[in-house]
Amino acid sequence: MLLSDGSDVKSRQNWRVRVKMAEYLASIFGTEKDKVNCSFYFKIGACRHGDRCSRLHNKPTFSQEVFTELQEKYGEIEEMNVCDNLGDHLVGNVYVKFRREEDAERAVAELNNRWFNGQAVHAELSPVTDFRESCCRQYEMGECTRGGFCNFMHLRPISRNLRRQLYGRGPRRRSPPRSHTGHRPRERNRRRSPDHQHGRF
Repeated sequence: MLLSDGSDVKSRQNWRVRVKMAEYLASIFGTEKDKVNCSFYFKIGACRHGDRCSRLHNKPTFSQEVFTELQEKYGEIEEMNVCDNLGDHLVGNVYVKFRREEDAERAVAELNNRWFNGQAVHAELSPVTDFRESCCRQYEMGECTRGGFCNFMHLRPISRNLRRQLYGRGPRRRSPPRSHTGHRPRERNRRRSPDHQHGRF
């Protein structure tokens, strides 16, 4: 049977059923009713069954976890690059470019007292200001013959959705408070080298 707009009644009914099912699945995601995703892992980030659990443990990606923690604790991040190289000088390197120099300095000071995945974190400020010059162009084109032992950075790619999610949100800085005269207080005009605003972790 066709409706006045030319659509089929059965296809509309099927569409409504699919929408209701999607809404239902979204409403039970991460709860005890969810037979696919582990509710314990969703709530507390751990499950007594570990890898033997019959349900999925939805873990955030390394990039997402690190980005979120650094931005929440230290300040707005302009760029983050995770190396996929295997050479000793690049393996495990994560480069984070903070918007403000002070945020990078504080992150370096505090991260040197941290451990990640059973290894001590070694954080330092980096002189790199443009990561495009540090990347292997052949790797980006899928033609690097040196593989993971290349001396240029092979950056771990992230999806567009994750990139939008990470860089699309962030703590919005408020403008400086106005003085009693209605004008913003003057900031000291001091320049620092660009080396100080990039943290290497």
